[in-house]
Amino acid sequence: MAAGIPGTLSHPGRRPRAVSLAIGHVLRQWARRQCVWRQWAWLGPLLPALATVLLLAAPIETGDVTASGKITPADAASAVLVAFCAVRALRDRARPLTRAAAVILGAPVVAVAIATITSGDPAASLDGFVRYLQVFVLVPTALVLLLRDRRDFLVVAGSVVLLALVQGAIGVYQYATGTGASYVGENIRAVGTFGPSDVMGMATVVAYGLMIAVGLALAPATAGAPRWLRPAALGCAAALVVPLVVSFSRGTWIATVLACTVMTVLAGWRRAVRIFAVTAAAGVVLVGGAGVGSQLITDRVASITRVTDAPDASVTDRYSLWAAATGMWREQPFTGVGLKGFPAHRDGHAALNLSSGSDTAGAGQQFKLEPLLSPHNMYLLILSEQGLVGVTLIVGSWAALLVGGVRRLTAAHRTGHGTDRGLIATALLLWQCVDFLYSDIGGPSTVLTALLFGLAAAWALQPAADDEGTSVTSVTSGDAGDPVAAR
Repeated sequence: MAAGIPGTLSHPGRRPRAVSLAIGHVLRQWARRQCVWRQWAWLGPLLPALATVLLLAAPIETGDVTASGKITPADAASAVLVAFCAVRALRDRARPLTRAAAVILGAPVVAVAIATITSGDPAASLDGFVRYLQVFVLVPTALVLLLRDRRDFLVVAGSVVLLALVQGAIGVYQYATGTGASYVGENIRAVGTFGPSDVMGMATVVAYGLMIAVGLALAPATAGAPRWLRPAALGCAAALVVPLVVSFSRGTWIATVLACTVMTVLAGWRRAVRIFAVTAAAGVVLVGGAGVGSQLITDRVASITRVTDAPDASVTDRYSLWAAATGMWREQPFTGVGLKGFPAHRDGHAALNLSSGSDTAGAGQQFKLEPLLSPHNMYLLILSEQGLVGVTLIVGSWAALLVGGVRRLTAAHRTGHGTDRGLIATALLLWQCVDFLYSDIGGPSTVLTALLFGLAAAWALQPAADDEGTSVTSVTSGDAGDPVAAR
């Protein structure tokens, strides 16, 4: 009987050996999975921030983007980001911010609280209170707490470039196929998934991505950085120029050119001279020699210099809205008319030639008259609704971030550590400060503006540290010495 059962009773030592081999194989597989998990575990805390960015690629029915109060998926993700960082800060039981950071990030809270309390309709101002906190306080503070090193910063910044490439590709397709938003009677304006109700959305996203790519291309190579990083950044920057042009957004063009110019100068004078020379030569060849650029684009560029001599209807409306905002400020110079108070006081201060609304159509939307509910100038919006108190505290907070970022960038040039982050953060914040001359917060893309302020604050307010060893290639390294591993 025993001889008929091979491998059992006739060979009693084989079964324990087979079992031990099987157990050893399972343990090795488990250890390998644990190693892979440890290598990528650092990415877990960044998921809410990445979701906030990438969810902006989904199409949204925005309706009246300035007054609808709709919560988009990206807004919900930003709320998760804030809650996650708050819970982790409470769990760690450590002072999460320096005193300077707390003062700079907390200044807008005082401004919007005063504007809400002194408003003629505090209940109506509550929505504005929440929005201002989200954009200028909560999300930036969350990123200051979340981004611990260069790797975290570049991963979040890289997700913005990815979003810009997706939105830009959609925008170029809209321009090429005539399926974009209406512009001078043709459906050619690139708006991405944001639709004609938020014509600045795609242009803003693309400009952010372009500046991040330019910053990576301008920064000196760091130890361990892959060779493909700079060529890839240059390619992304070149590709994003096309959707930025066909967005027909003059304010975005001006802000992008200025921010990229300053960023190039900050990267080094000698390199700046070479880059400006090459750029000028390429522009002459492409526009003059090859004839690149449609007549519509040429006319749009030329219209920048005619905003005072022969302004178009949109510029005339903007002048009237600016005059209305300054009129409100004169009546309430210290606290303004209250958050969300501009629409209610607009007609009492605007000129008679102000249009009843802005025409929007195309990109899958029927003709619609979008009401003019803001002055399309962030500084004047704050001045009219929050007075001198708001301008001093909120704009002062931005100025402090910009000064702190430039100072740390100067120090980074001496040490050679973190130059890429410094260039990106400084350019993004400078771009936003310039663009706010022609725009204000509102619409789905506003949550990305909050992330921009968060990247700038993370650079300007976090203590400088030598994290040169954390390179792009270390994303999958899982080094035990990485400070992220201690999270």
